[in-house]
Amino acid sequence: MPRKRQPASPFRYFNSSPEVIRLVVMMYVKYPLSLRNVEDLLFERGIDICHETVRMWWNRFGPLFACDIRRQRVSRMRGFRQWRWHLDEMYVKLNGEMVYLWRAVDQEGEILESFITKTRDKEAALSFMKRTLKRHGSPEKITTDGLRSYRAAMNELGNAEKQEIGRWANNRAENSHLPFRRRERAMLRFRRMKTLQKFASVHANVHNHFNQERHLVDRQTYKERRSAALAEWQSLMA
Repeated sequence: MPRKRQPASPFRYFNSSPEVIRLVVMMYVKYPLSLRNVEDLLFERGIDICHETVRMWWNRFGPLFACDIRRQRVSRMRGFRQWRWHLDEMYVKLNGEMVYLWRAVDQEGEILESFITKTRDKEAALSFMKRTLKRHGSPEKITTDGLRSYRAAMNELGNAEKQEIGRWANNRAENSHLPFRRRERAMLRFRRMKTLQKFASVHANVHNHFNQERHLVDRQTYKERRSAALAEWQSLMA
């Protein structure tokens, strides 16, 4: 009986160790640092790499790590019946032009989906919601703001009865924009839609992974959760 072929390691063509690559991607995506900031911090630790290497590694491995994190989370949450989503959109400047970043956040503050469009109409909302529903399943309730594009899209999808609209009920989604805004300022804006979509998706999943809600738990519990998250990060794509 032939042996089952093991998948090839994504690190096989790189001279650096997987631990160093994971550290570089984590530092660049998780913290509001520039490419050269990461290069300088690593040099202090005895790791001499160029800032262009940091760019190449996060472009190559960031989506792989984010996909692994998202797959594990989706498999855990699909059977959760009391799932409530919060949808919201914010503008992002792209070469001086305004585009829109749509977000879906669950009741725990976990970012489910990030989607970039040039418009904020029914077609954009419909594409965003179809993508989110296909990947994560169907929630019990969907909370939105007063944007009428949500209602039009949900009428077409046939789940308009799940929509809830409230002025202060959508703070989960509103607060989820803050870490991305801090990261956006450090990167001095974005230049291409493709890069913005990739970074928004990777940043959302890495933020979910390391967000331990330290203001809600005691110090000991936070340290245990932080250690567990870091250990799980070190095992990604192993």
